[in-house]
Amino acid sequence: MKNKARSIRFKSLFFVFTLITSIGSWHSAQAGTLTEIQQRRKLIVAVKDNLPLLGFRDRNGNLQGLEIDIARKLATEIFNNPDAVELVPVANQDRLKVAIQGTVDLTIARVTITPTRSRVVDFSRAYYSDGTAIITTQVNITKNADLIGKKVAVLNNSTTIATLQFITPTAQLVGVNSYRQAQELLTTGKVVAIAADRSLLLGWSKTTPNYQILPDKLSIEPLGIVIPKGLQYDPLRELVDRSIQRWKADGWLQQRIQYWGLQ
Repeated sequence: MKNKARSIRFKSLFFVFTLITSIGSWHSAQAGTLTEIQQRRKLIVAVKDNLPLLGFRDRNGNLQGLEIDIARKLATEIFNNPDAVELVPVANQDRLKVAIQGTVDLTIARVTITPTRSRVVDFSRAYYSDGTAIITTQVNITKNADLIGKKVAVLNNSTTIATLQFITPTAQLVGVNSYRQAQELLTTGKVVAIAADRSLLLGWSKTTPNYQILPDKLSIEPLGIVIPKGLQYDPLRELVDRSIQRWKADGWLQQRIQYWGLQ
């Protein structure tokens, strides 16, 4: 257990070191303070465009999803105009970088709030609780315990691996390089299940009727809005936090979560 704890601490420190030392090679920009955003008359937000239900493109190429709704709602809070926002799709590895670099004002792109990440960026209060879950096509698999000795696909180098090893240590993990590869293995029967973010699996289950999500989450992961570090960004962070708190109180946030089937 001590060696495992040391390994986790080392990986966390390595992540912070790698991120900070790489900043110097980026073109330096300055994310907008709340006053600058108001003067610019536009909020710039990094989002995902390939995560069904959270941030994705519809058949017409328009960005949709819970996180897109949140970005537009923040533009309404600041400008009373949901269209006063520029949505910038980003890859997973760039979600924190663009906020630190100053390319965007905020990142709303399924970023889990963690102590390690909080060393390099600030977070809003959580707007949604995601987590690792299991999806299967096998009718005889109804709970995590049914995975004993079974093959489960999981993305290589993902934190899901450690979660599965802790919760279902007897499952046989099969590493994949993409979710498409995982789905192919599930379709051909080479694995009996896939472990991934529950929000992603919910999106799959909407379009593939024989996909069944096991009821228990393997982990709970609060998602937050990424805000650049610095005292100059405190008014923006406070506005974002107040907005999320109000959306929870008046039911708007829960209504959008239910609308997108993320309940």
